Amino acid sequence: MSQKHLVKLVCSVCKSSNYYTSRNAKSVTEKLNMQKYCKRCRKRTEHKEAKVKSS
Repeated sequence: MSQKHLVKLVCSVCKSSNYYTSRNAKSVTEKLNMQKYCKRCRKRTEHKEAKVKSS
């Protein structure tokens, strides 16, 4: 995955980052919201896009 378009998905309930994905910044202008499984909550919750800290 390209580092420029890499985003992480954070659980909206427990705030843990469970998933990393990429997105096309030109075609998708709004932030990603997905229903994904959270290991800490042990259920499907809404995951929101967050920035990846670059080193």
